[in-house]
Amino acid sequence: MASEVVVTVRLVRSFEHRNFKPVVFRGINLDQTVQEFIQHVKDDIATRAGLPPPFKKYGYDTMKIIHQAHGAKTNELVMSLEDDDKLILQNGLTLRAAGVANETEVAFFRKEDYGLFKANPQTVW
Repeated sequence: MASEVVVTVRLVRSFEHRNFKPVVFRGINLDQTVQEFIQHVKDDIATRAGLPPPFKKYGYDTMKIIHQAHGAKTNELVMSLEDDDKLILQNGLTLRAAGVANETEVAFFRKEDYGLFKANPQTVW
């Protein structure tokens, strides 16, 4: 299995407004911990060119697997509200143990926002 993979991180600023930006990360080591990857992503987006400032400074704290390569995609526009226990990446695990593989897409969001949206999943146009 490849030790360095491509992971797409969907920065979710607003579930209600479907406000998100996908950012591709190459050369990701699956043996790093979830916390290390979260810190890597935060450090990267803070200085990434072409990313609007609101996305750079947002208080992201949680990652959840949206899509695996060759798997079924959700029909939710931002991300599925199902299977949080299996799909939310748990601190202390490596990315590999958490289920991340090459070409996995994960959402990166603020857990508080997700909880509020999940309680009342309305989108605003």
